[in-house]
Amino acid sequence: MTLLIGALSLGLILSFLAFGVLISFRIFRFPDITAEGSVPLGAAIAAVLLVRGMEPFLATAAGFCGGLLAGTITGLLHTKFKIHGLLSGILVMTALYSVNLHIMGRSNVPLLSEVTLASYAERSGAAILGPSSLSLLGWEVSIRDASVFVSILLAVLVAGLILYLFFRTNLGTAMRATGDNDQMIRALGVNVDHMIVLGLALSNGLIGVAGALLAQYQGFADVQMGIGMMVLGLASVIIGEALVGSESLGLSIAGAVMGSVLFRLLVAIALRWGLDPNDLKLITAVFVFLALVAPNFLSRLGKRPALGEESRIGAR
Repeated sequence: MTLLIGALSLGLILSFLAFGVLISFRIFRFPDITAEGSVPLGAAIAAVLLVRGMEPFLATAAGFCGGLLAGTITGLLHTKFKIHGLLSGILVMTALYSVNLHIMGRSNVPLLSEVTLASYAERSGAAILGPSSLSLLGWEVSIRDASVFVSILLAVLVAGLILYLFFRTNLGTAMRATGDNDQMIRALGVNVDHMIVLGLALSNGLIGVAGALLAQYQGFADVQMGIGMMVLGLASVIIGEALVGSESLGLSIAGAVMGSVLFRLLVAIALRWGLDPNDLKLITAVFVFLALVAPNFLSRLGKRPALGEESRIGAR
């Protein structure tokens, strides 16, 4: 049960990563690789501020601002300097590796003895439920695991609702229209470059929050923790789309959360069955491959006529 709760909590934390990827890849059709630098950037900023005694909520907000800045730079490189979107993200991601090292002063910053949002959740859970562990379906669950899970779930629900409401505003609708048809929105007098920069900034800000929360949950920030995050976020979005089967805004946001959680559950199950941790990235690639090809395969399978129908078609 501890493994299950941990996988669910981690999946919910990475939902913020999925939100960011949803904005850049699905709404703006922008191949933004900045995420692999924004995750450790948010983690590094939050970790250093926590070590220096800053309040965890403010440290997490600072991680959001760090990602916001990284996404803005990527957007400016693309719109003002006319650098290809993919290359813009790669340039910023590469530069962020050194930036993160300078922020942390070393490659790893431990947080086990610091007050974090996980500590706040544990204290709140202990105050409400008591210090003893919980019994859930016959399994013992620690107060910390249960409290962190509930707190992260509430945070994801609130963030998803805010994101949904934002994209229903005039500004959010203009951003969505920019991704759908930039020529049409330009003809309406909207500055497309500004929309792209704003969208990438928001995307990487959410990814920075994912890094900040991940560092506080795991108890450390590491300069390497962004490796493979883009693939993970993209897999979450694709799996979510396959689950909800709709491109509507609300279901897309919900699908991103469902995809992130399901992906972490699949990884946890694979580890539970004895998967070598060295093969984790390989299994991740396999999951992404299946998520990419499964919808098209199922669609073709559904359109294929039955055997008797094939015979009648041939007879004609």
